[in-house]
Amino acid sequence: MSRTLALCHICRLSTAVPIRGESDSALFCPRCGTGLHRRKPYSFQRTVALLIASLVLYLPANFLPITKTSYLGGVQSDTIMSGVIYFAQTGSWHIALIIFVASILVPAVKILVLIYLLLSVHQSSSNRAVDRTRLYRITRSIGRWSMVDVFVVAILVALVQLGPIAGVEAGPGVLYFGGVVVLTMFAAEAFDPRLIWDRKEDV
Repeated sequence: MSRTLALCHICRLSTAVPIRGESDSALFCPRCGTGLHRRKPYSFQRTVALLIASLVLYLPANFLPITKTSYLGGVQSDTIMSGVIYFAQTGSWHIALIIFVASILVPAVKILVLIYLLLSVHQSSSNRAVDRTRLYRITRSIGRWSMVDVFVVAILVALVQLGPIAGVEAGPGVLYFGGVVVLTMFAAEAFDPRLIWDRKEDV
């Protein structure tokens, strides 16, 4: 009988298990007794659900104001993109570029890459499995940097509080944006890259 290795998520022991036949519910780690899985349970379905949820939040995250700035009686609301434009117009190109890449480009690219990986798995593609695996690793590692915009807003809210003269408040867009970042991070974690290689092994 052909066998493969399954890694225990608790004690990290690698155990030889049948490639097919026996269901995952009957597999247990011989050292700590934890249930073993050849693949993450419902990885494809969970990733799809998390991506759909992140897409629902993506539009309000980018169109609702992320900050509300009050100064000398006036109030200005800024979205992520209007903040990028403001920094670019004032000559702070490095800040504008960081915010654009971390808060707009990275979440969008991460969603598109995960959609591409899901489609390739759904179509049982065996092409360029190594490249797709590398793409998944890069996407998973850079996703957390999208939180930089949330940290900037948190710092501004904490520091810029000058009573009636000036102040910064977090706008409703922060909640949606934070939701997009968290959901895409969960989606990347839920996706099992071993699914990329299943078709490759069957060819």
